[in-house]
Amino acid sequence: MADTDEEAVAAEDDALYVLTAVLLTPAKFPSVLGDDYPEACAALGMAPLADGYGLVLGQDGDGSRWTVVIDDVSLVAVAIASWDCGMEYDLSPGERTVVAALPGWPLAVAVAAPNVPAPHDPDPDLVDRPPLAPPDTTTWGPAQRRLGADEIALQWATWREQIDDSTFSTQDEAGDESKTDEVTPSEAASDTASDTASETNESEETNGSQTAGEPEKAAESREANEPGKADPTDQTDETPSTDTGADSSPTEGPQPGHSGVRRVLTEIRAYIDAPPPLGRVRSSFAPGDARTLRADGPGWSLVARTDDIAFVLLDDEPGEVLPVGRGPELPGLLEALDKLAVRPS
Repeated sequence: MADTDEEAVAAEDDALYVLTAVLLTPAKFPSVLGDDYPEACAALGMAPLADGYGLVLGQDGDGSRWTVVIDDVSLVAVAIASWDCGMEYDLSPGERTVVAALPGWPLAVAVAAPNVPAPHDPDPDLVDRPPLAPPDTTTWGPAQRRLGADEIALQWATWREQIDDSTFSTQDEAGDESKTDEVTPSEAASDTASDTASETNESEETNGSQTAGEPEKAAESREANEPGKADPTDQTDETPSTDTGADSSPTEGPQPGHSGVRRVLTEIRAYIDAPPPLGRVRSSFAPGDARTLRADGPGWSLVARTDDIAFVLLDDEPGEVLPVGRGPELPGLLEALDKLAVRPS
């Protein structure tokens, strides 16, 4: 781990003590900021450049929060990879690479620079724009829904082992292949995280729901790597959510097809016919020859493995995770989605 007080970059003629850094590219961006890359860029007031940016988060000598945007994406990528491996890396971008120095932090950072005042926003009289602030994730909404999807992608094995494949409906002995796009969750108990999916025979692709258990906790550490040597007494406790964006009424109890998930599958098919905004569908590595897919849309997020099932989260279903079984249709749908997805370079 690198010492924070040894990592400084120039930001408006003030030293910046680097706490962490993140990528803002079409294939890798803090999903808490938006459903796609252009939306995430807009949250910072930046144009969505094709090559993306690196975001360096830190404090100046007065303790003020600053986000330095640079165009040297590879430098930030190397720094993050080094920190993730427990190695020191002196992230010191050159002045020519600095695109902007923005007041505030767009993400929650749980560490602080030692020997400087506690993190705080710069004096309003000294900046020409409102300071950045993490989205509020204390209530369920688009930001927390996306963080929940991030957690599932990160902890796929943990979530997958909670699903018993025998609970998914299968084709009957007569070989009925009708309504393969319909999804039927069992009755969701949103007040407990330990409820499991109950068996239903009303759909060929899915049933059951799981309750997302505080997904923002897992996402905090992923959205903001923490290379700096933190002073435990100076840690911040900031957590990234936005207002809920309900598009349809929640579905209660077993249904002949979950309307919310049907809508998601319909919109995903539309993505294949007309590609969505850049970064709305992303593909990353997974064990074997599989890929992990992340797709988002108005009011929903999907996480899937190309060789396995999918999970759907909805703004209309606070805290619920709806598994989508393989069935005869999902494999082809995921394969097509992977072909149009943005991949890390």
